[in-house]
Amino acid sequence: MSLAGYFDQVWQEGEDPFGYRSRWYEARKRALLLAALPQPRFARGWEIGCANGELTADLAGRCDDLLGTDLHPRAVAVARQRCAELAHVRIERMEHPRQWPQDRFDLVVVGEMGYYLDADALDVFARQLATSLQPGAVLVACHWRADFNGRRTSTDEVHARLAVIEGLRSCGHYHDEDFVLDCWSSDPVTVAQREGLR
Repeated sequence: MSLAGYFDQVWQEGEDPFGYRSRWYEARKRALLLAALPQPRFARGWEIGCANGELTADLAGRCDDLLGTDLHPRAVAVARQRCAELAHVRIERMEHPRQWPQDRFDLVVVGEMGYYLDADALDVFARQLATSLQPGAVLVACHWRADFNGRRTSTDEVHARLAVIEGLRSCGHYHDEDFVLDCWSSDPVTVAQREGLR
């Protein structure tokens, strides 16, 4: 089945097919991701794979300007509705890495979408990501570990490829049996150093 066909099936299940609004698992994962961000605020953020906009709405409180992108038109429509009152949030339909925004960002969140790319597309995706990061930018990736229909690349492979983007260093890592969360930045200053604690 094509990726478009896979998502057509997924989005037939309603406005929250992954349970982002209803599951404690998802609420907890969002809270961990937001807590992992090494800065309280970002000038320009980009959430890749915004789905129905639940994380987007939370990220909006940490960004002056935020772009959310997703492949499926139903996801885009639902995310736009979810973020309708947030004037500084834009939701656009894009197929990555074929389509790419021209902006540069100081926060990029790759949420639960890297494993839909095969090895070649993932390599292009990572190279393009490198050109979209402002100096000192933060890159976050969060992915489900279990296998499922539609997966083209393992979560470990996705995070390993993103980890070697030139100039980035790890500034946070969490994993359990269900998902992996990684945070990288080109800024070597830690949160404690930034606040004068060390």
